[in-house]
Amino acid sequence: MLRALLWLLGTGWLATALPVHAGDGRVIKVLPEFLDLKGRTSLSPSLYERDAYQAVLRAHPGQCSGVRFFIQWKTKGAIWEPLKVRLELRGAAAGNLPKQLVLDLPVENIGTPFSRWTGLTLSGEDYRQFGAVTAWRATLWEGARLLGEQRSFLW
Repeated sequence: MLRALLWLLGTGWLATALPVHAGDGRVIKVLPEFLDLKGRTSLSPSLYERDAYQAVLRAHPGQCSGVRFFIQWKTKGAIWEPLKVRLELRGAAAGNLPKQLVLDLPVENIGTPFSRWTGLTLSGEDYRQFGAVTAWRATLWEGARLLGEQRSFLW
């Protein structure tokens, strides 16, 4: 009798379904950087020099050929659908409504516990037509599900 009870409890425990949790993700950091006429964000690999050169480009918009957004993101858990990083930009108002632009980039989840960086660039004629970026929002999507976001102060 005891053996039958233990067998019943053992098979009942094995038959219970364990819950499967959906994957989780987040956008950790967004670094917008101007590009000079040669497509560079800095003249040397030093972080101090990069920040100084970015201040020069910010003060002289005629020397800019675009803007690149470096987005740091991370996922954990099971990811079942394709991932994409979306960057939504708002520019200076033309008429009653501000200009808006959406950039999407599919990314690959390599299953590491570390974060990854993805760069999205607005340059060339698109940058000149769009004008100055006044606000931005970076989001991480798994299929149609929002995993995380980071926004600028003016969004």
